[in-house]
Amino acid sequence: MIDAPVRLTSLDAFRGFTIAAMVLVNNPGDWGHLHAQLAHAAWHGWTFTDTIFPFFLFIGGVAMALSLGRLAAAGADKPQLLVKLARRAALIFLIGFLLNLIPRFDFDSVRIPGVLQRIALCTVLAAPLVVYLGWRGQALAIFLLLALYSVLMLLAPVPGIGAGVLEPGQDFGAWIDRALMDGHLWAQAKTWDPEGLVSTLPAVCSLLFGVLAGRLLLSTLPRVEQVVWLMLAGLACLALGSTLDAVLMPINKSLWTPSFCLLMSGWALLAFGASYWLLDAAPSNVVRECAARWSTPFVIYGMNALFIFALSGLVAKMLGFIKFTQPDGSQLALGRLLYAPFAALPLDPRNTSLLYAIAFNACMFAIAWCMWRKRWFVKV
Repeated sequence: MIDAPVRLTSLDAFRGFTIAAMVLVNNPGDWGHLHAQLAHAAWHGWTFTDTIFPFFLFIGGVAMALSLGRLAAAGADKPQLLVKLARRAALIFLIGFLLNLIPRFDFDSVRIPGVLQRIALCTVLAAPLVVYLGWRGQALAIFLLLALYSVLMLLAPVPGIGAGVLEPGQDFGAWIDRALMDGHLWAQAKTWDPEGLVSTLPAVCSLLFGVLAGRLLLSTLPRVEQVVWLMLAGLACLALGSTLDAVLMPINKSLWTPSFCLLMSGWALLAFGASYWLLDAAPSNVVRECAARWSTPFVIYGMNALFIFALSGLVAKMLGFIKFTQPDGSQLALGRLLYAPFAALPLDPRNTSLLYAIAFNACMFAIAWCMWRKRWFVKV
Protein backbone atom coordinates (compact mmCIF):
# COMPACT_ATOMS: atom_id res chain seq x y z
CA MET A 1 0.00 0.00 0.00
CA ILE A 2 1.09 3.61 -0.57
CA ASP A 3 0.93 6.09 2.24
CA ALA A 4 -1.15 9.24 2.06
CA PRO A 5 0.64 12.59 2.13
CA VAL A 6 -0.83 13.30 5.58
CA ARG A 7 -1.07 10.03 7.47
CA LEU A 8 -4.43 9.21 8.98
CA THR A 9 -3.92 8.02 12.53
CA SER A 10 -7.04 5.89 12.15
CA LEU A 11 -5.65 4.07 9.13
CA ASP A 12 -2.36 3.33 10.89
CA ALA A 13 -4.24 2.13 13.97
CA PHE A 14 -6.54 -0.11 11.92
CA ARG A 15 -3.54 -1.46 10.02
CA GLY A 16 -1.72 -2.08 13.31
CA PHE A 17 -4.72 -3.87 14.82
CA THR A 18 -4.88 -6.10 11.76
CA ILE A 19 -1.17 -6.98 11.83
CA ALA A 20 -1.37 -7.69 15.57
CA ALA A 21 -4.34 -9.99 14.96
CA MET A 22 -2.45 -11.73 12.14
CA VAL A 23 0.61 -12.35 14.34
CA LEU A 24 -1.66 -13.69 17.09
CA VAL A 25 -3.56 -16.23 14.99
CA ASN A 26 -0.52 -17.33 12.96
CA ASN A 27 1.65 -18.22 15.95
CA PRO A 28 -0.14 -20.41 18.50
CA GLY A 29 1.84 -22.61 20.82
CA ASP A 30 -0.02 -25.70 19.64
CA TRP A 31 -1.97 -25.84 16.38
CA GLY A 32 -3.93 -28.77 17.80
CA HIS A 33 -5.41 -26.63 20.57
CA LEU A 34 -7.02 -23.41 19.36
CA HIS A 35 -9.99 -21.36 20.41
CA ALA A 36 -12.50 -21.57 17.57
CA GLN A 37 -12.31 -17.89 16.64
CA LEU A 38 -8.50 -18.08 16.36
CA ALA A 39 -8.65 -20.64 13.55
CA HIS A 40 -9.97 -20.33 10.00
CA ALA A 41 -13.36 -21.81 9.28
CA ALA A 42 -12.86 -25.38 8.07
CA TRP A 43 -14.64 -24.54 4.79
CA HIS A 44 -17.97 -22.67 4.60
CA GLY A 45 -18.63 -20.07 7.28
CA TRP A 46 -16.28 -17.61 8.93
CA THR A 47 -14.45 -16.76 12.13
CA PHE A 48 -12.59 -13.73 13.47
CA THR A 49 -9.42 -15.11 11.84
CA ASP A 50 -11.09 -14.96 8.42
CA THR A 51 -11.51 -11.18 8.71
CA ILE A 52 -7.79 -10.45 8.79
CA PHE A 53 -6.77 -10.88 5.14
CA PRO A 54 -9.78 -8.95 3.76
CA PHE A 55 -8.96 -6.15 6.19
CA PHE A 56 -5.41 -5.98 4.79
CA LEU A 57 -6.76 -5.61 1.25
CA PHE A 58 -9.32 -3.01 2.32
CA ILE A 59 -6.60 -0.99 4.10
CA GLY A 60 -4.42 -1.21 1.00
CA GLY A 61 -7.29 0.15 -1.08
CA VAL A 62 -7.86 3.11 1.24
CA ALA A 63 -4.17 4.00 1.20
CA MET A 64 -3.98 3.60 -2.57
CA ALA A 65 -6.91 5.97 -3.10
CA LEU A 66 -5.44 8.60 -0.76
CA SER A 67 -2.02 8.46 -2.39
CA LEU A 68 -3.23 8.41 -5.98
CA GLY A 69 -5.65 11.20 -5.20
CA ARG A 70 -2.71 13.36 -4.13
CA LEU A 71 -0.62 12.40 -7.14
CA ALA A 72 -3.47 12.90 -9.59
CA ALA A 73 -4.16 16.35 -8.14
CA ALA A 74 -0.48 17.16 -8.68
CA GLY A 75 -0.80 16.22 -12.36
CA ALA A 76 1.19 12.98 -12.21
CA ASP A 77 1.63 10.99 -15.40
CA LYS A 78 -0.85 8.10 -15.23
CA PRO A 79 1.21 5.51 -17.14
CA GLN A 80 4.13 6.29 -14.85
CA LEU A 81 1.88 5.73 -11.84
CA LEU A 82 1.01 2.29 -13.20
CA VAL A 83 4.68 1.47 -13.72
CA LYS A 84 5.47 2.55 -10.16
CA LEU A 85 2.66 0.43 -8.73
CA ALA A 86 3.71 -2.55 -10.87
CA ARG A 87 7.28 -2.34 -9.59
CA ARG A 88 6.09 -2.18 -6.01
CA ALA A 89 3.74 -5.11 -6.55
CA ALA A 90 6.58 -7.14 -8.08
CA LEU A 91 8.73 -6.51 -5.00
CA ILE A 92 5.90 -7.54 -2.65
CA PHE A 93 5.37 -10.69 -4.72
CA LEU A 94 9.07 -11.48 -4.53
CA ILE A 95 9.12 -11.06 -0.74
CA GLY A 96 6.19 -13.46 -0.41
CA PHE A 97 7.80 -15.98 -2.74
CA LEU A 98 11.10 -15.82 -0.82
CA LEU A 99 9.25 -16.46 2.44
CA ASN A 100 7.79 -19.59 0.84
CA LEU A 101 11.25 -20.69 -0.29
CA ILE A 102 12.78 -20.36 3.17
CA PRO A 103 14.25 -22.45 4.72
CA ARG A 104 14.65 -25.32 2.22
CA PHE A 105 14.88 -23.40 -1.08
CA ASP A 106 13.24 -26.29 -2.91
CA PHE A 107 12.20 -24.79 -6.25
CA ASP A 108 10.64 -28.10 -7.35
CA SER A 109 7.86 -27.92 -4.75
CA VAL A 110 7.83 -24.34 -3.48
CA ARG A 111 4.37 -22.86 -3.09
CA ILE A 112 3.83 -20.09 -5.63
CA PRO A 113 0.67 -18.42 -4.23
CA GLY A 114 0.58 -16.74 -0.84
CA VAL A 115 -0.79 -13.77 1.08
CA LEU A 116 1.77 -11.23 -0.16
CA GLN A 117 1.55 -12.67 -3.67
CA ARG A 118 -2.20 -12.10 -3.66
CA ILE A 119 -1.79 -8.56 -2.38
CA ALA A 120 0.64 -7.93 -5.25
CA LEU A 121 -1.72 -9.36 -7.86
CA CYS A 122 -4.66 -7.38 -6.48
CA THR A 123 -2.57 -4.21 -6.62
CA VAL A 124 -1.61 -4.78 -10.25
CA LEU A 125 -5.17 -5.64 -11.32
CA ALA A 126 -6.76 -2.77 -9.41
CA ALA A 127 -4.21 -0.10 -10.38
CA PRO A 128 -5.67 0.77 -13.81
CA LEU A 129 -9.16 0.91 -12.33
CA VAL A 130 -7.98 3.28 -9.61
CA VAL A 131 -5.93 5.48 -11.94
CA TYR A 132 -8.36 5.80 -14.85
CA LEU A 133 -11.87 5.34 -13.41
CA GLY A 134 -14.05 7.41 -11.14
CA TRP A 135 -16.02 5.98 -8.25
CA ARG A 136 -18.91 4.91 -10.48
CA GLY A 137 -16.56 2.99 -12.76
CA GLN A 138 -14.90 1.35 -9.77
CA ALA A 139 -18.28 0.35 -8.32
CA LEU A 140 -19.24 -1.12 -11.70
CA ALA A 141 -15.92 -2.99 -11.80
CA ILE A 142 -16.75 -4.59 -8.43
CA PHE A 143 -20.11 -5.76 -9.78
CA LEU A 144 -18.61 -7.12 -13.02
CA LEU A 145 -15.74 -8.93 -11.29
CA LEU A 146 -18.08 -10.59 -8.80
CA ALA A 147 -20.45 -11.52 -11.62
CA LEU A 148 -17.61 -12.99 -13.74
CA TYR A 149 -16.34 -14.98 -10.75
CA SER A 150 -19.84 -16.31 -10.03
CA VAL A 151 -20.34 -17.42 -13.64
CA LEU A 152 -16.99 -19.22 -13.70
CA MET A 153 -17.52 -20.96 -10.36
CA LEU A 154 -21.14 -21.96 -10.90
CA LEU A 155 -21.37 -22.59 -14.65
CA ALA A 156 -17.91 -23.47 -16.00
CA PRO A 157 -17.57 -27.29 -16.08
CA VAL A 158 -14.65 -28.99 -14.34
CA PRO A 159 -13.50 -32.12 -16.24
CA GLY A 160 -14.61 -35.27 -14.47
CA ILE A 161 -16.55 -33.33 -11.84
CA GLY A 162 -19.04 -30.96 -13.46
CA ALA A 163 -20.06 -27.37 -12.87
CA GLY A 164 -20.88 -25.58 -9.65
CA VAL A 165 -19.24 -28.01 -7.21
CA LEU A 166 -17.87 -25.95 -4.32
CA GLU A 167 -16.08 -28.66 -2.35
CA PRO A 168 -12.33 -28.60 -1.55
CA GLY A 169 -10.27 -29.27 -4.66
CA GLN A 170 -13.33 -29.76 -6.89
CA ASP A 171 -14.24 -26.19 -7.79
CA PHE A 172 -13.32 -24.43 -11.03
CA GLY A 173 -10.63 -22.31 -9.34
CA ALA A 174 -8.87 -25.38 -7.94
CA TRP A 175 -8.89 -26.98 -11.40
CA ILE A 176 -7.26 -23.87 -12.90
CA ASP A 177 -4.64 -23.80 -10.14
CA ARG A 178 -3.75 -27.47 -10.71
CA ALA A 179 -3.54 -26.89 -14.45
CA LEU A 180 -1.12 -23.99 -14.05
CA MET A 181 0.69 -24.65 -10.76
CA ASP A 182 0.39 -28.36 -9.98
CA GLY A 183 3.00 -29.29 -7.40
CA HIS A 184 3.34 -25.68 -6.26
CA LEU A 185 0.13 -25.30 -4.26
CA TRP A 186 -0.60 -25.14 -0.54
CA ALA A 187 1.19 -28.12 1.00
CA GLN A 188 -1.66 -28.95 3.39
CA ALA A 189 -4.08 -29.42 0.50
CA LYS A 190 -1.94 -30.06 -2.61
CA THR A 191 -5.02 -30.01 -4.89
CA TRP A 192 -6.13 -26.44 -4.20
CA ASP A 193 -4.83 -23.21 -2.73
CA PRO A 194 -6.61 -20.62 -0.54
CA GLU A 195 -4.80 -17.87 -2.47
CA GLY A 196 -5.51 -19.31 -5.92
CA LEU A 197 -5.77 -17.39 -9.18
CA VAL A 198 -9.52 -17.37 -9.84
CA SER A 199 -10.44 -16.30 -6.31
CA THR A 200 -8.12 -13.33 -6.76
CA LEU A 201 -10.90 -11.72 -8.83
CA PRO A 202 -13.23 -11.15 -5.86
CA ALA A 203 -10.20 -10.36 -3.69
CA VAL A 204 -9.57 -7.40 -6.02
CA CYS A 205 -13.08 -6.27 -5.11
CA SER A 206 -12.12 -6.28 -1.42
CA LEU A 207 -9.33 -3.84 -2.29
CA LEU A 208 -11.68 -1.74 -4.43
CA PHE A 209 -14.10 -1.35 -1.52
CA GLY A 210 -11.18 0.21 0.32
CA VAL A 211 -10.52 2.46 -2.67
CA LEU A 212 -14.11 3.68 -2.59
CA ALA A 213 -13.78 4.38 1.13
CA GLY A 214 -10.57 6.30 0.47
CA ARG A 215 -12.27 8.37 -2.23
CA LEU A 216 -14.99 9.25 0.28
CA LEU A 217 -12.33 10.53 2.66
CA LEU A 218 -10.99 12.77 -0.13
CA SER A 219 -14.43 14.31 -0.70
CA THR A 220 -15.48 17.70 0.63
CA LEU A 221 -18.06 16.16 2.97
CA PRO A 222 -17.57 16.97 6.66
CA ARG A 223 -15.68 14.19 8.41
CA VAL A 224 -18.58 13.30 10.68
CA GLU A 225 -20.79 12.87 7.61
CA GLN A 226 -18.11 10.70 6.02
CA VAL A 227 -18.29 8.44 9.07
CA VAL A 228 -22.05 8.11 8.65
CA TRP A 229 -21.63 7.03 5.02
CA LEU A 230 -18.92 4.53 5.96
CA MET A 231 -21.21 3.00 8.57
CA LEU A 232 -24.22 2.89 6.26
CA ALA A 233 -22.16 1.31 3.48
CA GLY A 234 -20.82 -1.24 5.96
CA LEU A 235 -24.30 -2.23 7.10
CA ALA A 236 -25.45 -2.49 3.48
CA CYS A 237 -22.52 -4.78 2.63
CA LEU A 238 -23.27 -6.97 5.65
CA ALA A 239 -26.89 -7.32 4.57
CA LEU A 240 -25.99 -8.03 0.94
CA GLY A 241 -23.29 -10.52 1.89
CA SER A 242 -25.69 -12.40 4.15
CA THR A 243 -28.27 -12.45 1.36
CA LEU A 244 -25.80 -13.81 -1.20
CA ASP A 245 -24.78 -16.45 1.34
CA ALA A 246 -28.33 -17.76 1.16
CA VAL A 247 -29.12 -17.33 -2.54
CA LEU A 248 -25.82 -17.51 -4.48
CA MET A 249 -22.72 -19.03 -2.83
CA PRO A 250 -21.88 -19.70 0.82
CA ILE A 251 -19.53 -17.49 2.78
CA ASN A 252 -16.13 -19.09 2.20
CA LYS A 253 -12.73 -17.49 2.73
CA SER A 254 -10.76 -20.13 0.79
CA LEU A 255 -12.94 -19.52 -2.28
CA TRP A 256 -13.34 -15.79 -1.51
CA THR A 257 -16.96 -16.04 -2.61
CA PRO A 258 -18.96 -12.87 -3.35
CA SER A 259 -20.84 -13.32 -0.08
CA PHE A 260 -17.52 -13.50 1.78
CA CYS A 261 -16.16 -10.45 -0.06
CA LEU A 262 -19.21 -8.34 0.75
CA LEU A 263 -19.53 -9.50 4.36
CA MET A 264 -15.87 -8.85 5.12
CA SER A 265 -15.97 -5.49 3.34
CA GLY A 266 -18.94 -4.62 5.53
CA TRP A 267 -17.01 -5.44 8.69
CA ALA A 268 -13.98 -3.53 7.39
CA LEU A 269 -16.10 -0.45 6.69
CA LEU A 270 -17.63 -0.57 10.16
CA ALA A 271 -14.30 -1.17 11.91
CA PHE A 272 -12.47 1.51 9.96
CA GLY A 273 -15.40 3.89 10.33
CA ALA A 274 -15.25 3.53 14.10
CA SER A 275 -11.47 4.03 14.10
CA TYR A 276 -11.78 7.06 11.80
CA TRP A 277 -14.40 8.68 14.03
CA LEU A 278 -12.48 8.08 17.24
CA LEU A 279 -9.07 9.19 15.98
CA ASP A 280 -9.69 11.69 13.18
CA ALA A 281 -13.32 12.78 12.89
CA ALA A 282 -14.76 13.14 16.40
CA PRO A 283 -15.72 16.78 17.08
CA SER A 284 -14.38 16.48 20.63
CA ASN A 285 -10.65 16.95 21.11
CA VAL A 286 -10.94 14.99 24.36
CA VAL A 287 -12.32 11.95 22.52
CA ARG A 288 -9.62 12.07 19.85
CA GLU A 289 -6.81 12.52 22.37
CA CYS A 290 -8.05 9.71 24.58
CA ALA A 291 -8.45 7.39 21.61
CA ALA A 292 -4.97 8.33 20.38
CA ARG A 293 -3.42 7.34 23.71
CA TRP A 294 -5.16 3.97 23.80
CA SER A 295 -4.43 3.22 20.14
CA THR A 296 -0.71 4.10 20.24
CA PRO A 297 0.44 0.43 20.32
CA PHE A 298 -1.58 -0.30 17.18
CA VAL A 299 -0.25 2.84 15.47
CA ILE A 300 3.29 1.71 16.26
CA TYR A 301 2.56 -1.69 14.75
CA GLY A 302 0.91 -0.12 11.71
CA MET A 303 3.90 2.05 10.85
CA ASN A 304 5.96 -1.03 9.91
CA ALA A 305 3.22 -3.49 9.05
CA LEU A 306 4.85 -5.15 6.02
CA PHE A 307 8.17 -5.57 7.85
CA ILE A 308 6.50 -7.15 10.90
CA PHE A 309 4.42 -9.37 8.63
CA ALA A 310 7.53 -10.71 6.90
CA LEU A 311 9.64 -10.89 10.07
CA SER A 312 7.00 -12.81 12.05
CA GLY A 313 6.62 -15.31 9.21
CA LEU A 314 10.38 -15.77 8.96
CA VAL A 315 10.83 -16.21 12.73
CA ALA A 316 7.97 -18.73 12.89
CA LYS A 317 9.59 -20.78 10.13
CA MET A 318 12.97 -20.77 11.82
CA LEU A 319 11.43 -21.84 15.15
CA GLY A 320 10.21 -24.94 13.36
CA PHE A 321 13.37 -25.49 11.32
CA ILE A 322 16.00 -25.16 14.06
CA LYS A 323 16.13 -28.42 16.01
CA PHE A 324 18.06 -29.71 19.01
CA THR A 325 19.06 -33.33 19.62
CA GLN A 326 17.57 -34.70 22.84
CA PRO A 327 19.23 -37.27 25.15
CA ASP A 328 17.14 -40.05 23.61
CA GLY A 329 18.35 -39.06 20.12
CA SER A 330 15.09 -37.43 19.04
CA GLN A 331 14.91 -33.97 17.49
CA LEU A 332 13.02 -31.15 19.21
CA ALA A 333 12.22 -27.95 17.33
CA LEU A 334 13.16 -24.66 18.96
CA GLY A 335 9.52 -23.59 18.90
CA ARG A 336 8.46 -26.67 20.88
CA LEU A 337 11.27 -26.03 23.34
CA LEU A 338 10.09 -22.47 23.91
CA TYR A 339 6.48 -23.60 24.27
CA ALA A 340 7.28 -26.25 26.91
CA PRO A 341 7.08 -23.85 29.92
CA PHE A 342 3.68 -22.63 28.70
CA ALA A 343 2.43 -26.18 28.14
CA ALA A 344 3.43 -27.07 31.71
CA LEU A 345 1.07 -24.45 33.19
CA PRO A 346 -2.08 -25.84 34.89
CA LEU A 347 -4.37 -24.34 32.27
CA ASP A 348 -6.59 -25.48 29.43
CA PRO A 349 -4.26 -26.33 26.48
CA ARG A 350 -6.11 -23.81 24.35
CA ASN A 351 -5.20 -21.08 26.83
CA THR A 352 -1.54 -22.07 27.06
CA SER A 353 -1.44 -22.06 23.27
CA LEU A 354 -2.96 -18.58 23.31
CA LEU A 355 -0.52 -17.35 25.97
CA TYR A 356 2.38 -18.41 23.77
CA ALA A 357 0.84 -16.52 20.82
CA ILE A 358 0.48 -13.42 23.01
CA ALA A 359 4.13 -13.72 24.10
CA PHE A 360 5.21 -14.06 20.45
CA ASN A 361 3.14 -10.98 19.64
CA ALA A 362 4.78 -9.08 22.48
CA CYS A 363 8.22 -9.87 21.04
CA MET A 364 7.17 -8.61 17.60
CA PHE A 365 5.72 -5.47 19.18
CA ALA A 366 8.96 -4.84 21.05
CA ILE A 367 10.79 -4.83 17.71
CA ALA A 368 8.16 -2.54 16.17
CA TRP A 369 8.43 -0.20 19.17
CA CYS A 370 12.23 0.01 18.91
CA MET A 371 11.94 0.81 15.21
CA TRP A 372 9.31 3.43 15.93
CA ARG A 373 11.45 5.08 18.62
CA LYS A 374 14.38 5.28 16.19
CA ARG A 375 12.07 6.46 13.36
CA TRP A 376 12.96 3.47 11.22
CA PHE A 377 10.12 2.89 8.78
CA VAL A 378 10.58 0.17 6.18
CA LYS A 379 8.71 1.03 2.99
CA VAL A 380 8.36 -0.89 -0.25
